[in-house]
Amino acid sequence: MQKVRNKKVVVDGLEVFYREAGRRDKPTLLLLHGFPSSSHMFRDLIPLLAEQFHLVAPDLPGFGRTAMPPREQFDYTFENLARVIARFTEVVELERFAIYVFDYGSPVGLRLATMHPERISAIVTQNGNAYLEGLSDGWNPIRQYWQAPNQANRDALRQLLTPEATLWQYTHGVSEIDAVSPDGYSLDDFYMTRPGAHEVQLDLFLDYADNVARYAEFQAYFRKHQPPVLVVWGRNDPFFLPAGAEAFKRDIPGARIVFYDTGHFALETHAAEIAAEIRAFL
Repeated sequence: MQKVRNKKVVVDGLEVFYREAGRRDKPTLLLLHGFPSSSHMFRDLIPLLAEQFHLVAPDLPGFGRTAMPPREQFDYTFENLARVIARFTEVVELERFAIYVFDYGSPVGLRLATMHPERISAIVTQNGNAYLEGLSDGWNPIRQYWQAPNQANRDALRQLLTPEATLWQYTHGVSEIDAVSPDGYSLDDFYMTRPGAHEVQLDLFLDYADNVARYAEFQAYFRKHQPPVLVVWGRNDPFFLPAGAEAFKRDIPGARIVFYDTGHFALETHAAEIAAEIRAFL
């Protein structure tokens, strides 16, 4: 059994926490988490893959144990998150690697891919959207904030930052709720109590509009470079619909698409099945 190492590294003055497992001479898989989680979401997946792969899972800026600089000192945009992660891969000396992208990790990872297509060997997308048809009506309150970024619309989104909302994200669409460990959502709630965390997340809600605007760019990257793509998707996700998974085949005909009868956080219930798909794919 390969040990999981918990590490920190300074990236252009910002301290980034990350988990690492497996030998560096194995193929590397960079694991990028989503909202409101951290690299902790990969706690079950990493041990299942560590014998075959070199795994690196950073916490994004403002999440988990990575630094959360004041908003006056750091612009919380997805472009900035991608810039930090791109530099992170250089600092920890990752040259060519596959990416596992989930939720927020998708626009971060796909920005990295468009910046450095020669470095990306493959893409595993788990409920990591890149198509308009993948966005459900659950995005409507956030869409309203994009269209009218005023204080009232910003404050209306604070309900998405509560423990009740986090629990709902983890359990909606899951047939056996007792299979979902409380560890994940409890830790997410803990990190969300850090001073300033809510304002950081509200900034990212607003900037998510730029991700949607980039979908055409991401799709052009798919068509031009044809990276190997594995799509593993919780079909009951309230935010990212199955149509978003199926759309990958429009630009990458060889993409493999696998659905699971679960929700947004598919690793909470199907880590073993997803690990098996990744081993076969990579």
